[in-house]
Amino acid sequence: MHVVRDNPRQNMVMQQLRPNQISDAGILSALDAIDRSLFVDPAFAGLAFSETELPIGEGQSLLSPLLEGRLLQALALQPHETVLEIGTGSGYFTALLSKLAHQVITVELNEDLLMEAQQRLTELEINNVEFRCMDASRGVELTERIDAIIATAAYAVAPEACLHSLKVGGRMIVVTGKSPAMQVQRITRINEWQWQTENLFETVMPMIYHAEPKTEFVF
Repeated sequence: MHVVRDNPRQNMVMQQLRPNQISDAGILSALDAIDRSLFVDPAFAGLAFSETELPIGEGQSLLSPLLEGRLLQALALQPHETVLEIGTGSGYFTALLSKLAHQVITVELNEDLLMEAQQRLTELEINNVEFRCMDASRGVELTERIDAIIATAAYAVAPEACLHSLKVGGRMIVVTGKSPAMQVQRITRINEWQWQTENLFETVMPMIYHAEPKTEFVF
């Protein structure tokens, strides 16, 4: 007799993501490959694949699967690219990025969370991630320009330091504004002094640690 086994990861992809236009094969493969339950408190493991945010400690939470999928699809990473992630958290989104990009640089203010995330990714034999402990409340300015940046916490406005760290043609996905009217933006650097902003969709996301209102960067 053939037994059909329940696969929560496949159910997440088929029931939550595909019906909501998450169609990129690489993203769906990454979401199916990385066991989300390894990145949450064991008490919440049964909810790991549900369409909800889950606490990961230190006042932070894991984004919902659909929001993660939509952010990744908006970022449209290519296999040769390097991406900066602002907000390591549990390391789950970092692991997804590692499957889609050549190299990931991830920054996190909370050292305990960063070390736990690094341990999880080491156990999964993910070795294309560089971990940095730092305050990114004013953005991150890199010494070398980068292909893509994504923030897993919201800013009042897109941080200027990040935008100047993009290569020409590079893009940043960032949630800006104040709850409940927050906007997912894709900001693309079109030349040395100009950036193009696209408002993609509305969502709600916790603000980054130490976030401060600031003057909007004009471009």
